Order: sequence, then structure tokens, then C-alpha cells
Amino acid sequence: MNSNFLIDSIGWIGATSLLAAYALVSMRKLEGDSLVYQLLNMMGGAFLIVNSFHYKAFPSVAVNVVWIGIAIYTMTRRKLVK
Repeated sequence: MNSNFLIDSIGWIGATSLLAAYALVSMRKLEGDSLVYQLLNMMGGAFLIVNSFHYKAFPSVAVNVVWIGIAIYTMTRRKLVK
């Protein structure tokens, strides 16, 4: 299998994950601090980091690292509050 095909597939899965999370919150199917929403964000961000790093798109890598950090913070805060 071509490595670029694998990296591209990972990127598309990541993008789809982030868009699905956003759509589900926008349609009020998920809450913004729900575990499922945050896990979709983390997975999407992680997959996009792999893709962006491979293509040397370092600003996108940085954005997705922060994206994952926000998800971790939200999940930690949610656990501490409840």
C-alpha cells in the first residue's frame, strides 16, 4: 500500500471525525462537553496531526495539538465538576 494513500486516509478520517462532532453538536444530538464529542475531537485532531506532520504543515499540527489539549481539559474539568 502506498504510504501517501495511508496518510491521506488517516487525514480524511480525522477531518470526518471533527466535522461529525461539530454537526452532532450543532444539531443538538450531543452536548459540547460530552465524552463522545470530546473523543471525536481528540481522534480527529490526532489523525490530522499525523497527516499534517507528514506533509510538513506545521501550523495545522500546532492547531490540532491545541485542539486535543482543549478536549483533554474539558474532559478533566467535566470529571472534576461532576
